[in-house]
Amino acid sequence: MRASRLLSLLLLLQLRGGLTAAQMAAELEVSERTIYRDIDALSAAGVPVYGDRGPGGGFQLLEGYRTRLTGLASDEAEAMFTIGLPGLAGALGVGQAAARAWNKLMLALPAQAREEAGRMGDRFHLDAADWYRVAEPTPFLPDLARAVLDCRRVVMRYESWKGEREWTIDPLGLVLKAGTWYFAALSGDRALVFKVAAIRALEVTRDGFARPADFHLPGFWAGHLAEFEERLRPERADLSVSAEGRDLLSRQGAYAAEAVAAAGPVDADGWADITLSFETVDQAARLLLGLGPEVRVRAPDALRVTVVEMAQGILARMRAPPP
Repeated sequence: MRASRLLSLLLLLQLRGGLTAAQMAAELEVSERTIYRDIDALSAAGVPVYGDRGPGGGFQLLEGYRTRLTGLASDEAEAMFTIGLPGLAGALGVGQAAARAWNKLMLALPAQAREEAGRMGDRFHLDAADWYRVAEPTPFLPDLARAVLDCRRVVMRYESWKGEREWTIDPLGLVLKAGTWYFAALSGDRALVFKVAAIRALEVTRDGFARPADFHLPGFWAGHLAEFEERLRPERADLSVSAEGRDLLSRQGAYAAEAVAAAGPVDADGWADITLSFETVDQAARLLLGLGPEVRVRAPDALRVTVVEMAQGILARMRAPPP
C-alpha cells in the first residue's frame, strides 16, 4: 500500500511540479504528516526531491529528473475506463487507481499532447445525476463492482415493492442511468435487473461463476429498457394534436417526444395524428387535460369519456362559490 502511494507521490511531483504538503495530502487522501514521511522515504531512496519554505513554496523534483515507472498495475488497468470521471471512479471504489493511471498516461505522452489532454480534462465535466434529485446512498456499490470484475457469486438482502427477500445471484454488470445505479445479474438461468440503492445487505462469497460468453451488457440493457417501456405503458391512444399541443406534449418526457416526432402528416389547420402510449386511462386523461383545447381523442372511447368527466368536474368546482 505504501509503495503504491510513494509511486503516486513521485508521479504527482513529476507531472505537476511544485506542490505543498497540503495539496499532496488532499490529492492522495492522507494526512500531511504522512506526506512528510513519504517525502523522507523518497529522499532516502535517492529521489532528488527538495522543498522550499514560505509563501509559494512546496516540494518539487530536481529539474531534469524523470522516472519511467509508468507501467499500469492491475487495479489501474481496471480503472482506465473511469479516467476523467472522478465521481464515477470514486463511487466504484477505484478513485485512487484511476488517478494513478491518469498520471501515468499523462507522463507517457509528449509534452504538447499532455497539455492538450489536460486542457480537455479541465474544461469538460460529466454530471450524470438528474436535476432536483438527491443521489441515493449506495454503500454496497464498491463491493458489488469488485464482485462483477472477479466473477464472484453474491448473497444479498434486497427490498422491492413486494418486500424484502434474500437472493443468491451472479452479478454480470453495472449501469449508471440518470444518476441511479442498476446491475444485471443471473438468478438461476434468468438475467434480471436490480437497483443498487435497494440492497439492504450484501456478502461477496468465495464462489466463482462462469460468465455467459454471449452476454453483452449494452445490448442486454437496451432490450431491458424496451421491455420496461412496453410494460410501463401498455395502452395506446389515437390523438389529433395541434401545433401548439405537439409542442406542449413533446415536453412531457422522452416517450411523448418520440410520439410527437413520429406524428402523421400535418393538415391545412396544423393538426396531426399521434399515437401515444400510456399507463392507465386516468394517467393519460390528466396528461391530456394539460393540453387544453389543443388535443382531440379519437380512441379509445374510455379515454375520451374520462377526459370529459374530469373536465366537467373541474368546471363544476370552478363555478361553485368559494366556501
